[in-house]
Amino acid sequence: MNIKILKETQDKIIYYLSDTELPLVNAIRRLIIEEVPTMAIDEVTFVKNNSALYDEIIAHRLGLLPLTSDIKSYNFQEDCKCKGKGCARCQVKITLQTKGPCTVYASDLKSKDSKIKPVYPETPLTILLKGQDIQLEAVAKLGRGKQHSKFSPGLAYYRFFPSLKASRDSNIKKCAELSDNLEVKDSKLEIKDIAKWNEAQEQICEQNNVAVEYDKENFIFTLESWGQLDTKKIPSMALKIFEGKLKELDKQIK
Repeated sequence: MNIKILKETQDKIIYYLSDTELPLVNAIRRLIIEEVPTMAIDEVTFVKNNSALYDEIIAHRLGLLPLTSDIKSYNFQEDCKCKGKGCARCQVKITLQTKGPCTVYASDLKSKDSKIKPVYPETPLTILLKGQDIQLEAVAKLGRGKQHSKFSPGLAYYRFFPSLKASRDSNIKKCAELSDNLEVKDSKLEIKDIAKWNEAQEQICEQNNVAVEYDKENFIFTLESWGQLDTKKIPSMALKIFEGKLKELDKQIK
């Protein structure tokens, strides 16, 4: 497998994977979504809540808040020395105590560990009117996406690498007019930026008699991080987990 970065931003990275196979690419995708661990709020205890939202709604919102994840400093609760009882090595406590009138934001949460905090502090949680207040204590822990999607580090997906085949009946000029990502070069229709290729451009080609063929050994792989982990570290973590699973499989076979 050859890997090339096509485009990179703070929360999104697009790779070109060549000379590989579909099962391997899909395995990497699933490992990223299901196996790479992150921190997320898993338990919420309410002391007081007389806001317009039920306890369950606020707890649900807290659970889906992306938290910056210091994975090396924490154990999975089931693997911790405390045997799942909960301690500073496998969980972190987060509190919220605020009174209205105000808008309650994620930044109002107070974490016992400064490294574990909301990725997007301006996320609104609820609105409190005069006389309303919230007091709660939450517990965040490590988890995997296969347990709950709130632990998933991001969205990973792939496309086959496209190539355009024009014929005598093709209207390539029309394709270039309808899409700013298509252009005519030396009487051939070409894709300007492969990272921006999508179904809409494919439909434009098909409507103008330009065949779109896909190479099933080359892929455009996209990873969008929710912010808990560095975008570049997520694939390397997934590959390490993959390596560990292969070693375990080899051990079981022997």
